[in-house]
Amino acid sequence: MNSLFRVARNPDPESRLPYLVWLPIEGGLVLKARDAWPRLARVFCADEATPWDDSAGLVDEAAVLICRRRGAAIDLVLDRPKLARSQFVFTNIRGRPAVWWQTQKTAQAANPAARVPRGRLPGHLTVAVDPREKYGWRFAGRDVNIQRRTLAGGDYGAVVEDEVVAVVERKTIDNLATSLSDGSLVFQMQRLAEAARSAVVVEGDYPDLFLTQAGRGSWLADMLGRLAVRYSEVPIIFAGSRKFAEEWTYRFFGAAVGDARTTPSATIEEGPGHDAV
Repeated sequence: MNSLFRVARNPDPESRLPYLVWLPIEGGLVLKARDAWPRLARVFCADEATPWDDSAGLVDEAAVLICRRRGAAIDLVLDRPKLARSQFVFTNIRGRPAVWWQTQKTAQAANPAARVPRGRLPGHLTVAVDPREKYGWRFAGRDVNIQRRTLAGGDYGAVVEDEVVAVVERKTIDNLATSLSDGSLVFQMQRLAEAARSAVVVEGDYPDLFLTQAGRGSWLADMLGRLAVRYSEVPIIFAGSRKFAEEWTYRFFGAAVGDARTTPSATIEEGPGHDAV
């Protein structure tokens, strides 16, 4: 697979999208595009299983550092000093699939007044709760169907078509300190890292960790820092309270379910590097 980003003129004279964009991902993804790069505004694209054809002329080509799908978006980082970072966002317009190709500048230009959108609830969720979880969250007042089932990792899991697509390990401050002291958190993080989407959610604030065990607060914080680096794909969220830990998990599961329903199962190919756009 050639890890190159390429843009060619669309050889179809009837098309309203005059460019073809090649992304080295999922065996080669070809999009029709309204422009060759989102310089002044977001560029509308269409994903119509169009074959690659550069017979009308190649207009851009660059080596790829990162081309990675992240849920309903693809992050693209090119190996060049300018016009290097962009993102493709897969969405729907009036019920029809569409793709917006944007940079940070053009995304900001699309919302010039920096309007803050209203929060939207995730909608109906199915959440699996491990039988070992005692006195846990109930997601009261939420459209959540609770299932009791054994999870390979974590205390809670978001379920889509009987498949667990995200997991959360719930911790109180005292439980976090204990699991750091006895080494059990290492293995919990290991299991969480095997999931596609996961997190440790703490019912408390970070400064409280220093107060749990007399004289050992700094050591506990050092251990937590090491685990955060070792398992960087598993965020550790200090939510402040039980209420907001449950709230964060509900929103996290809602986003994970949305991503799981839009992310293809095909293998994602990428270049070196791990930084997101």
